[in-house]
Amino acid sequence: MSKIRSKSKPQRRRVVFSFRAPEADVVALVGSFNDWDPRRHPMHNKGHGLWKKTVALAPGEYEYKFWIDGQWKEDPRNNRTRPNPFGTSNNLAAVYIE
Repeated sequence: MSKIRSKSKPQRRRVVFSFRAPEADVVALVGSFNDWDPRRHPMHNKGHGLWKKTVALAPGEYEYKFWIDGQWKEDPRNNRTRPNPFGTSNNLAAVYIE
């Protein structure tokens, strides 16, 4: 019996993350979608300290934080959090495809 494999990938949705950090030199988006690696999703300063990054994510729930000048920061605009093993919290982002 052979299996039929679907060649279609799960549909992804573009998600924009932003963080206001006027004094920051380096800001990165880190999370479960990039193995918590600050080098994979550097954010771009769009002016006046507003940093943004757009990523394409498959449907699901993701944990994330911001890495700002070597320090972990939670998203102050998102109150959805989950405790992590380090005694702090990670923010949650859910992606749905309609």
